Amino acid sequence: MKIGHVAAVALAFLGGANAKLGQTKEDIEQMFDAWRSEHGYANRFKDPVEYVKRLGIFAENLARIEEHNAKNLGWTMKMNEFGHLSPAEFKEMYTGLQVPKAPSSIPRTPFVWKGRKEENPSSVDWTTKGAVTAVKNQGSCGSCWSFSTTGGLEGAYFLKHGSLVSFSEEQLVQCDKVDQGCSGGLMDNAFKFIEQNGGLCKESDYPYTSGGGTTGSCQSGCTVVSGSAVTGYKDVSPVPQVTPATVAQMEAAVAQQPISIAIEADQMSFQFYSGGVMTGTCGTTLDHGVLAVGYGTQDGKDYWKVKNSWGASWGQEGYILLEKGKSQKGGQCGILLSASYPEL
Repeated sequence: MKIGHVAAVALAFLGGANAKLGQTKEDIEQMFDAWRSEHGYANRFKDPVEYVKRLGIFAENLARIEEHNAKNLGWTMKMNEFGHLSPAEFKEMYTGLQVPKAPSSIPRTPFVWKGRKEENPSSVDWTTKGAVTAVKNQGSCGSCWSFSTTGGLEGAYFLKHGSLVSFSEEQLVQCDKVDQGCSGGLMDNAFKFIEQNGGLCKESDYPYTSGGGTTGSCQSGCTVVSGSAVTGYKDVSPVPQVTPATVAQMEAAVAQQPISIAIEADQMSFQFYSGGVMTGTCGTTLDHGVLAVGYGTQDGKDYWKVKNSWGASWGQEGYILLEKGKSQKGGQCGILLSASYPEL
């Protein structure tokens, strides 16, 4: 059977991965089929060409994961449900931040902090203080920005009202017309929508349905949570995407409440991250909205604790520890470039 150019290329990848892994193609195919069963893909990739293509990508990803872990860099990667996706496919399906071309065109109020770094707590973790909801999953929809937004709102609401409410990402995805639903958005825009909307509905009243990648139409009928109206938002980064916050400024902000942040997450280091303080190269081209929920030190390495929206099976139960104090403009993965939080 002529398998075609795409499958031929995939088989070439498989051959290279075979050499790196020191295993036969049959061994790798057995691993791939076991992975498919584990992650609910047993009935997918039935087309022979698609099967071979995904097998090749899986083998190459697996080889790179094992190559990384063999270096003992202090943080690890593992095969997960994204093993069949190339980096380009992963970026398209699981990020979704849209940064404005002209940052100064968005009205903003800067975060003002006049303290000293020495005055900041040595560590903070809002997940232990009741201010962070369970890890959620955006699915294959570029709606990360909405999850980052609700995370910021949930933290602010908890601090003001003393109760933790899970807010609706779907209401933002479907009803915030400044942003683009599954095609991406920006947290500051979403905070503005919540302000104009008089608040946001509960997750249970407007559940998330866009995980398959399709944005539906805005639904009416849910009642916004009393006291959830945003009165304004502040940017921790002095000029978003241009002038980053300092580590001390970000520490002070995170010590105050969970912070909506933008990062670059389209690298393999993110796709397959599993544990430890991630010190690898991940860039500063912002493409993903997440939530900074704390900071601290682990094994002598300072970190930011970040909540993601790829489900609890990814990373450290849905979280990643990013190197704090990275000596590059914008910080590790650009974490200092575009950080903001809502006020109620």
